[in-house]
Amino acid sequence: MAKPTTEQYALILGASSGFGAATAIALAKEGYHIVGVHFDRAATMKYAEDTIAAVQAHGVEAHFFNINAADEIKRKEVVALIEERVAGKEGAGVKVLFHSLAFGSLKALVAENSNDALTQKQIEMTMDVMANSIVYWAQELVAKKLFVKSARIYGMTSGGSTRVLPMYGAVSAAKAALESYCRQLALELAPLQVTANAIRAGVTDTAALRKIPGSDVLINNALMRNPYHHLTTPEHIGAMVAQMTHPAIDWLNGDDNAADCGESAVELKWYKTVQQE
Repeated sequence: MAKPTTEQYALILGASSGFGAATAIALAKEGYHIVGVHFDRAATMKYAEDTIAAVQAHGVEAHFFNINAADEIKRKEVVALIEERVAGKEGAGVKVLFHSLAFGSLKALVAENSNDALTQKQIEMTMDVMANSIVYWAQELVAKKLFVKSARIYGMTSGGSTRVLPMYGAVSAAKAALESYCRQLALELAPLQVTANAIRAGVTDTAALRKIPGSDVLINNALMRNPYHHLTTPEHIGAMVAQMTHPAIDWLNGDDNAADCGESAVELKWYKTVQQE
């Protein structure tokens, strides 16, 4: 892949682990400076530190912020840093905005005991962090004229945008909204030659997945359905994003791009029947 010839940045939301970390490292390898936003407490800060070291090993800048990505004031501080770094440099700016925020409430929408159901605050928080925030960050970058020509926006979605699980309602709704926002951004940012796409990964064994009740069932089902009998990995997604960011891949826009090796195409019920014969 052609290396960027100017100082171009990838802004990674959810950068310390999982898809965000793998994508940050993959884009650093291609020569992009990384601005990472993550939200970690002391127990998980090592993940962020390891990602920073891996990014810097490729000789690029690593600016990481341990903040709430949905906080308007903090968002403006991060964008101000980028604005300062690219000021006066022709062709410099943000090449990639990658959204991979997994911070939502896992409870039932309704329950016999109201204390067991999602509250309005929890539903709104899940939607704001896991979906709305991609719009707010895009708005900020456009307002500051920080997107370079042929920039890319990626939103990490999942099969949960169309399928439901117990206690997954708020997250499922947020994933569906994220996909819709990517389509809308694809339309509205076309005059700036900025594309927006959702990436639908297969089941991936991350810390976020393990928080979902019944995650072991999801993993086992995916291993059965996947033609390679292998889960998607964060590195698969990082490599895909790096390839999709190539200047020649500019006609991919407004799509929900599956990245699951055919996992979602195989009918589990059929597969079980065949295996039993």
